[in-house]
Formats: sequence, structure tokens, C-alpha cells
Amino acid sequence: MEVRGPNPLSPTIKQGEELPTLNLRSQLSSLIKLQTVDSEIYALCSEKSTKPDEIKAIELSFETKKANLAELEKKLLELQKERKDKELELGSKEEAAKKLQGQLYGLKTNKEYQTMLQQIQDAKADASIIEDKVLELFDKADEARGEVEKEKLRLKEEEKIFLAEKNKTEERVKEIDGRLSQLEAQRKQAIPDIDPKILSQYERILGSREGLAIVVVKGNSCGGCNMFVPPQVINLIKMYEHIITCEMCNRILYIDEGI
Repeated sequence: MEVRGPNPLSPTIKQGEELPTLNLRSQLSSLIKLQTVDSEIYALCSEKSTKPDEIKAIELSFETKKANLAELEKKLLELQKERKDKELELGSKEEAAKKLQGQLYGLKTNKEYQTMLQQIQDAKADASIIEDKVLELFDKADEARGEVEKEKLRLKEEEKIFLAEKNKTEERVKEIDGRLSQLEAQRKQAIPDIDPKILSQYERILGSREGLAIVVVKGNSCGGCNMFVPPQVINLIKMYEHIITCEMCNRILYIDEGI
């Protein structure tokens, strides 16, 4: 629940306006109680507003880890494909060498024979190089497969942590919603004790001052903005004849003297 602002159609009380028919001390006491409720509402709403980003951050972190696994799996597939391509190339070279070997004894001249022998040796040399590459790719693929398996195990544990953190955050949101419902009920009970004009002024300030509309004067300073409160203003507050607000932050001021 968000802290509501005032009804713009409601009249507001100006600085120093007299309230002859009201017990101002009692009204301030009611406002202080309402402020206690509203302060908690504001804090809870502020906390709740951060939860979607927290959940997104948790999900993003986990997705990044999943992407790392996907990259390792892609690397493994590429190595396996490269190895198969080399195996096909090796088979082609070996087949070519066999074919040349079969043609060797049908040659009529020594020159042709020597040329064919050289072609066979070249084909076998190429095949040997390709075979070494195939073996190298086997080793790389085995290493990559090991990394994939390790990452899968690590990701499984990370998923447990991710789900636990996400669940914890979602449960906190439910707790906040439950508490906000209670506070809303308390707020509805407190409002009838407050004069509508005073309530309107309070809610207007509440909406513009981050959920803090009425503050105690502490050692000649406003409890909201720490602005100096002159002695003559403090005397006016103690008279309980007018609503007195801070000249700097416009919050309602009161003196903690057993209100």
C-alpha cells in the first residue's frame, strides 16, 4: 500500500490559524499515533519497491552462470564436430593412399613408378598429420567434457541457492503485504479521531515529505530537517492554539511533553 496524499478538494489549515472548537493537544496526539502507523507503512512500501529489482538481480546472476555452462557445451560440440570433420578427412586421405597403392603395380615406366611412390608418401604424410590432429581433438574434447560436467554440478548447487534466495525474497513480500493490511486497518481506525481539515493538511505534508508529516522539536531543532526553531515559535507550539509548522520543511511541529 502506498501512503496516500490529501484530497485536493479538502481545505487546508494555514500557519497560525486558530482552532477554537478543537482540543489541539488531543488532535496532535492523534496525529502522532497516525504518524507512527504511516512511518511504518512508508518504510514497508519503500522496502517492497526494491524487491522486484532484487529478484531480477538474483535471476540475472543465475542466468549468467547458465550462460557459462551453455558456452562450455558449445565449445565441446565445436570440438566434437571438428574432430569428426578431421576423421572424415583422414579417411579420405587413407582411401586415396590405398587407391594409389593399388595403381602402383600397373605402371609401365620407372618414372611413373617413382612419381606414384611420392604421391603415396605425401598422402600418408598428410594422413599422419591429420591423425595427430584427431588425437589432439580427442584430448581437448575430453577436457571440455570434464569442464561441462563440473559446471553442471556447480550449477545444480547454484540453482539451490538461487531458488532459496528468490523464495526468501518472495516470502518477505508476502510478509510486507500482510503487515500493510494490518496497518491499513489501524489507519482507518485512527482517522475518525482527527479533524478533516487537520487530516488534510497532515496528508498533504505526508505525501510531499517522504512519509513524515509531524515531528518533535529536539533541542530547538526541527526533528524533520534540523532547522533551528526560535524560542518564540516553541512558545507558540506550547500554547496549543494553532497548528505550527517548520518554516523550512513545512512539517507540523510538536513538543514532547506528555502529549
